[in-house]
Amino acid sequence: MKPDASVFATLALVSVPLCQYAQGTSQQQPNIVLIMCDDMGYSDLGCYGSEIRTPHIDSLAANGLRFSHFLNTGRSCPSRASLLTGHYQHDVGMGWMTAVDEHRPGYRGQVCREVPTIAERMKEAGYMTYMAGKWHLTLEGAFGSPNGSYPVQRGFDRYYGCLSGGGSYSKPKPLYSGLNKIDSLPDDYYYTVALTDSAIKFVRQHPHDVPMFLYVAHYAPHLPLEAPAARIEQCLARYKCGYDELRSRRFERQKLLGLMPYGSEMPIHDREFDGRRPAWDELTEVQQNEWIRSMATYAAMIEIVDEQVGRLIDVIRAEGMLDNTVFIFLSDNGASNEGGYIGQLMADLSNTPYRSYKQWCYYGGTASPLILAYGGAAVGSGQGKVCTDMAHIIDIVPTCLDLAGIYSPDNNYGLPGVSLMDAVVGTGLGGRTFYFEHQGSSAVISDGWKLVRRGKDAPWELIELCRDPFEMYDVSVEHPDVAKHLQSLWNEWAKDHKVLPLEDKPWTERIEYYKRLNPDQSGIE
Repeated sequence: MKPDASVFATLALVSVPLCQYAQGTSQQQPNIVLIMCDDMGYSDLGCYGSEIRTPHIDSLAANGLRFSHFLNTGRSCPSRASLLTGHYQHDVGMGWMTAVDEHRPGYRGQVCREVPTIAERMKEAGYMTYMAGKWHLTLEGAFGSPNGSYPVQRGFDRYYGCLSGGGSYSKPKPLYSGLNKIDSLPDDYYYTVALTDSAIKFVRQHPHDVPMFLYVAHYAPHLPLEAPAARIEQCLARYKCGYDELRSRRFERQKLLGLMPYGSEMPIHDREFDGRRPAWDELTEVQQNEWIRSMATYAAMIEIVDEQVGRLIDVIRAEGMLDNTVFIFLSDNGASNEGGYIGQLMADLSNTPYRSYKQWCYYGGTASPLILAYGGAAVGSGQGKVCTDMAHIIDIVPTCLDLAGIYSPDNNYGLPGVSLMDAVVGTGLGGRTFYFEHQGSSAVISDGWKLVRRGKDAPWELIELCRDPFEMYDVSVEHPDVAKHLQSLWNEWAKDHKVLPLEDKPWTERIEYYKRLNPDQSGIE
C-alpha cells in the first residue's frame, strides 16, 4: 500500500538521507527532537494502521524508519526513567511510581543522582537542552520544594510543564517554568497546545551555532478525555461502525504496511474480558453511544497532538534547522483500561492486535510506535521502511549519544542498550534478552521466546513468539526446560537489578504503608 502523497507535504525534501548521516558526514552535530505521547496505543497512528488522522507524524514515518517491535516498561514513570537514563528503571530508583519513596534502592520515587540523565549527557556533548511537558520523575512529596530532581536540576537548560502527569488539560498541576510554579492560566488554556507554544519559543530563541536537544513530553491522550467540542464532532462519524469493524480495518492496514505478518489472522483476546470479549452489537445503545463519543474524544486529542507536531516542524523549518534535525517519536506505554468497561473496550482497539493494557508486561502494555526520522531526508533514498528487529526504550539514550558523536560500542557509558542507528544503516540490532517488571507483572524475552506473568503470584506463561506473536497460547507444559531457563534468567536479573522483593499491595495501601514506614518523603539524601 503506497502512502497518500499528502503525507509527504510536511517535510522539505532534500538529498540528505538519515542513513548518510549515520554513516558519517561532515555535517555538524544534528539537532534532536524527542517527542513522546502518554498512554497512546500501538495502533493509534495512521502510519501504524489507525483511522485517526495524523498526517504530520505519518510524514516523519514516510521520511524515516518505523519500528514494528519497539518495547517500553509498561508504565509512565518507569518508562520515563529508562528513556532519560538509558537504564532499566529499577537501577535508577524508579521501579514503581513517584507517589511514595519506599526507601528501597529500586523504589525511591525519583531518578537517583548517581546516574546522569540524557540532558546531562547531551550538555557534555555541547548541546543546549530544553524540555516541555510531563516530567513525572520527582517524588510527589517534594512538589513545591526543589530537591535536586526537577528538570532544570537534571540537565535541562529550560523547562515548561507539569512535574506530575497534570490531571487536567485546562488546569494542569503542578505547572512549572523552570523552578517557578505557575498558578494562573487563561480561560482558553489547553495543555497540548501550551506545551508546543513553549517548545516553539525554545526553538526560536535557540542559538543556531549550538546543537539543540529538545524533549516534548505530551500528556495526551492520557485520561481525562478532554478536547474542544468541535474537534470531537469532527471525529464522531468514524466510530459509529463500532470497534469490531475498526479493529479489523486497523489489522489489515498493519499487514499491508509490513508491521504484522502478512498471512496472520487477527487475534481476539477473550481472556482479558474474563473469558469472552463482547461483540459490538451486544452492547446496549447507551454503551455504544458512550464508546463512540469517548473514542471520538480520544481521537481528537491525538489529532491535536499531530497538529502541534506539524507546528513544531514548521518553525524548525522556518529557522533553517530542518535539514539537520533528527526526530524521534514514541509512546510511553500501551493504551490504558483505566476508564472502566468502556475504557477497556477503547484500549482493546488502541492496542490492536496485542493483548492486555498499560501496567502489564504483555505486549498491549509494553509495545508502542517508534519513529526515527531525519528532517531533511529524501523520500526516494530508502526511507519509509519498517525495522522488524526488537528494540527497547533503553536504546534511546545510546541513539542520541551516537547522533551526537560521543557513543561507540567501545565507549558506551556502561549503558545496557544499543544505538538504533545500527538499524538505520541496515546492520541490524541483533538478538538480545530483555527484562520487564511492574507491580509484580514480569517478563523476559530471549531467543524467540517470552516468559510472562500477570502478577507476582500468577503462573508464568511461555510464548513461542515466532508462532504466536500475539501471546495467545501458553506452551510451558510442552517446553518445561525453556520455561525453567527463562525463569532463572529473570530471577537472576531481578536479584542483580534492585527489583526484589516484589510488592503488589493495592495503590493506596502501598502508598500509606510506606509513608508510615518512612515518614521522610522529601526525596533528599
